[in-house]
Amino acid sequence: MDFYFNEFEKRKPPQATPYSLPRELLYQYLATCNICLGLWYLIWRWGFALNYDAMWFSLPLAFAESCAFIGTMLFTFNLWKTKDEPQQSPPSSINQCIKEPMDDRPISVDILFPTYDEEPELVALSIKDALKITYPHDIEMRIFILDDGRRPEMALLAADLKVEYITRDSNIGYKAGNLRNALEQTYGDFIVICDADTRPFPTMLANTLGYFKDPDVAWVQTPQWFFDLPAGERLPLWLKRRLGTPFGWLGSAFEKLYGPVTLGKDPFANDPQMFYDVIQRRRNWANASFCCGAGSIHRREAVMEAALRSYSQQISQEHDAVEKQIRKLTKEKQVDSSISSNLRQEIIFDTEFTPYKFHVSEDIYTSLILHGDTERQWRSIQHPQIESKMLSPQDLQSWTVQRFKYSGGSIDIFMNDNPLFKKGMSLKQKFMYGASFWSNLSAIWNIIFLACPIVYFLTSIAPVSAYDTTFYLHFLPFVITAELAMMVGTWGVAGYQGKTNFLSFFPVNLKALWTVLRGKKISFPTTPKNRQQGRFLHLVIPQIAVLALSAASMGFAWYAYSAQLFGNYSLGGLILNSFWALNNMMAMWGMIAAACWSPPASNEPSQVNVEELNYGID
Repeated sequence: MDFYFNEFEKRKPPQATPYSLPRELLYQYLATCNICLGLWYLIWRWGFALNYDAMWFSLPLAFAESCAFIGTMLFTFNLWKTKDEPQQSPPSSINQCIKEPMDDRPISVDILFPTYDEEPELVALSIKDALKITYPHDIEMRIFILDDGRRPEMALLAADLKVEYITRDSNIGYKAGNLRNALEQTYGDFIVICDADTRPFPTMLANTLGYFKDPDVAWVQTPQWFFDLPAGERLPLWLKRRLGTPFGWLGSAFEKLYGPVTLGKDPFANDPQMFYDVIQRRRNWANASFCCGAGSIHRREAVMEAALRSYSQQISQEHDAVEKQIRKLTKEKQVDSSISSNLRQEIIFDTEFTPYKFHVSEDIYTSLILHGDTERQWRSIQHPQIESKMLSPQDLQSWTVQRFKYSGGSIDIFMNDNPLFKKGMSLKQKFMYGASFWSNLSAIWNIIFLACPIVYFLTSIAPVSAYDTTFYLHFLPFVITAELAMMVGTWGVAGYQGKTNFLSFFPVNLKALWTVLRGKKISFPTTPKNRQQGRFLHLVIPQIAVLALSAASMGFAWYAYSAQLFGNYSLGGLILNSFWALNNMMAMWGMIAAACWSPPASNEPSQVNVEELNYGID
């Protein structure tokens, strides 16, 4: 079958960012300066810079700045240092991976591919790559297709490729239920979790099972790499294709002055390198890198032991809650022992034991349980090197489905199973998880940041006491050190597109938050693996509104200031808010452009064609 990503098959994954102690020390210095300047700014902001004549405007912005600063502190803690786990040689037998020796034997590994409605040809590519996995010692490796679609063609595929096939009668629990059902029918010492489109490299097991020589390592997460990210189109070719050859020449001349310009490169900011190579990797020092599903390797013992502990805790909590209701109704101080015993037995009967909670974010939920296990103190490891490739969302509709699930799942855990208020996790781990959960609440204050320049332009009312020298002396050092610290802390990994994407993400994030607050469940739709056709402007109406209002209000304010027709604008206020609005507009434009994006005839225009447009321009 001819897939859109066939032309990308020969792409090579990026290497992990090399560790640099001097750069890390410089980051720690800049980040410390930034936190100190941020505290200085906020103390001044709350104590001396509120606009008491417009508290309805000034207080929300101060609140938003404070919330964003909390996020900055958590992110700084996350990025504080890199501590990669030393990679060890692969174990030759099971006794090298456990505390108490047993009759020695080769390691057994189950590789699981949950699927629901993905095309059999797509799943076949993943299975064929999994069959190429090599290992330097004897190993029992079994590959399973976990088909929640109950499709005869998938069973036939498993038979043709000589791998195992597991299905079930219902879809209870969706992916989590599918995995649980598989764990009940398999016995491997280690479990590799893949998505239907996960294409493991031959080195996956040889490079990761060595970590499990430490019997306290519960799982290893490998970076996800989307090998199908659009490479974009160079500016000269883009201009030539749309406007003709003369404009292509103009684009070539511009590139001679400015440098290469690529349009349509990764339009949805899907590249996960920032997350895995920077954020997750720097959680190793706090034992707080969490499981992200596809590309993770788990110790079966850890998953089952944590599930039993969670099962016991759930029964005890429900039992205590029901007894409390009974005491409240009967006015008795204690429930009769026989009634209490029968009640516990009924709860045990009604509570289903499951290694993976039926939750849209079952991976992070399981991580929380394992990290909170006080008796075993399980460890997690983020492996720095890429060991598989997979597909990214190729249209805004698919992207929205995926991000809604991610955001909603995290917010649901934060609201209902908040690890910050549970025993078992260290303070460092709580800060790390808190950073993830806090970022998913950011739409609340991002809306304020998007609205503030518009309000100023339309009313000439400032949210601060004055845009004067004192304001800039407090504000600019904080902003400049923040940018410098971010640049050094994420050195080698592009971050601007991710930051603007994060800001424009607010409608999806708000929808997820509202869904959880109403007590609704986050749905489990699978992310489409094929490009959905058409434009998706209906998904970016809020972003279009922000862009249009920002542009119109900025034009109005500058005209009113120059003609002295309206308001009490200051030049400093207009300049600051104009830069602010332009940043917001650029962020919104990225998402709007993604809604209109469609792949060109060739996703990777050749350099030869670009050079042909130069026509001697040197």
